[in-house]
Amino acid sequence: MSTIRMRAAALALTGAGAAALVACGSSQTVGTGPAGSSSPPAEHVLEMIVRLAAERVMTADTVAAAKWGTTQPIDDPSREKTVLDSAASQAAKLGIDRATVQRIFKDQIAANKDVQRALYAQWQQHPAEQPTHRPDLATQVRPVLDRVDSQLLTAIQLAQPLLSRPDCDELLERGKATTVQAMSLDAIHRSGLDQALAHTCPAR
Repeated sequence: MSTIRMRAAALALTGAGAAALVACGSSQTVGTGPAGSSSPPAEHVLEMIVRLAAERVMTADTVAAAKWGTTQPIDDPSREKTVLDSAASQAAKLGIDRATVQRIFKDQIAANKDVQRALYAQWQQHPAEQPTHRPDLATQVRPVLDRVDSQLLTAIQLAQPLLSRPDCDELLERGKATTVQAMSLDAIHRSGLDQALAHTCPAR
């Protein structure tokens, strides 16, 4: 199975898991998660963001494969603006701080592009790894990104009280370690995940 197909399979599984986490937490108030509490533990709420960020980073493989060998650039300012504007609009409806959403989504977009660039460099050095199939951005990539972005907004909404906590960085790092291991992320995607979460906690 090709790298793209393996990652696509992992992507589908991750999406199901993240969706379950978001669905579980969306009807609950964030708490510290003591025994018997109905609130999801704080680390689980931040792990939702980490898992969804990782899933979004992994879509870079398919995006890069779609653009590889074409004149379509990695940077797409028009599409990026659409994503940011949509996120801001949805944030207003959900009562999420606009600045929080903007900084997190800007990091998500930057990370995705950097992973694409890293994949391009790898494919240039190792021609045997170059994609042999060109996915369709409109039908195979954007629906996945739209779903992830929607779930990410819900996760940010749930995590808002945690993002300014002194232990935000620590909880985020725990979530990253768990996610990297669970999803078997390689160096390129680990770096992408770090960038995607660079400013999730305001003090970072």
